[in-house]
Amino acid sequence: MMKSTTTSTLFSERLKHYDKREKWSKMGKIVPFLFTSFALITVLFSFFLLFSPIPFKVTSKQGLTSVQNLHELQGNFPKTDHFEEVENCDLFTGHWIPELKGSVYTNSSCTTIPDSKNCFKHGRQDVDFVNWRWKPENCELPMFDSMAFMEMVRGKKMAFIGDSVARNHIESLLCLLSQEEIPLEIYKDTEDRFKKWYFPNHDFTLMILWTKFLIVGEERMVNGTGTSAFDLQLDKVENSWADFLPELDYAIISDGHWFFRVMYLHQGNSLTGCVYCNEPNITKHDISFAVRMAFRTAFDHINACKNCNGLVTLVRTFAPAHFENGFWNTGGYCNRTSPLSKEELDLGVFEWEMRNIQVEEMERAREIGKKQGKKFGVVDVTRAMLMRPDGHPGSHWGNKWMKGYNDCVHWCMPGPVDHWSHFLMAVMRKELGIFS
Repeated sequence: MMKSTTTSTLFSERLKHYDKREKWSKMGKIVPFLFTSFALITVLFSFFLLFSPIPFKVTSKQGLTSVQNLHELQGNFPKTDHFEEVENCDLFTGHWIPELKGSVYTNSSCTTIPDSKNCFKHGRQDVDFVNWRWKPENCELPMFDSMAFMEMVRGKKMAFIGDSVARNHIESLLCLLSQEEIPLEIYKDTEDRFKKWYFPNHDFTLMILWTKFLIVGEERMVNGTGTSAFDLQLDKVENSWADFLPELDYAIISDGHWFFRVMYLHQGNSLTGCVYCNEPNITKHDISFAVRMAFRTAFDHINACKNCNGLVTLVRTFAPAHFENGFWNTGGYCNRTSPLSKEELDLGVFEWEMRNIQVEEMERAREIGKKQGKKFGVVDVTRAMLMRPDGHPGSHWGNKWMKGYNDCVHWCMPGPVDHWSHFLMAVMRKELGIFS
């Protein structure tokens, strides 16, 4: 890593010329991933999405800053105030501006960063990607306040429901909350998909409920080998997460990356269509249809839940990948070091369509849920994250099983993924009507 004085000087120069910097050329549109039926691709992609190593404790010399410097930064970090501005402001339309204070934690001060997200440990040298802050057009996004958040959720249970990107979010939240209280890990399944943490000082339970599609999805097997083709039951949710709903106060739902593959769509006992298949006499659908049906079924199940009293459901919108010059398995990479500008943002990409579907289904569920006393909301990260091709591990994720492949799906920690919790807290306060 570069010395902090050198980093500060370099970034100060970037800040001075911020408004004059040359624009990048448009990023190529990310094309849906098409996966073959070869067993090797199946195994590799499974490792890519499911990989979740045991948290790695990092020595202080590997951090961005020392713990002493961290305390100095926290003393000057923007406080969580002016929530009254949030009530009538669009938090999710804005741009990234330089923020020299950086992150409130480092890979030294947070010891629970998974090895695969610890980009500095694995040799990332540039540090500018942590020195940006999201600025809504007409207000300020209050920064995450771990103490205030813990008071909001005192005595509550919260679950993040989704795939490995949902797990990335909860890992980031744990680092932010660790500045206030270190949790106890009270459960982990053998596949590291379902984990539960408890904060005894605040009687707060946090968990990750892992699911590929939200709905039931089974991989087709040939001679005991996975084919990367799935049978999806469009009208049935997966019990691995749904069974926990009655005990939750907050459910943060997200999904999307597993839908980029061959899927056979079923309703009841009937095969009603497919995605990415070339078989005769089967109705062809695109990914949008499968995503819409999955979220609709999930939200309908929540609204029909008779024992889910007081449940607040928030959908975290699709977080885009940023592969350039190829896909994950064809040499694609993500080696940018700064955000895109507003002028470079392309809302014609498929990721934005995915986001729109999720928001539309949330709005539909919210209207239905009013009759049952259910609450729905959105943590809309898509626009902000479309502008952050610099925030992924890329080659800096240390996966010995997939050496040579780049991770442009998940997010470095610390990094822009930490802003998801800034959004989350603001939305929670808005949903609860707390603005002071």
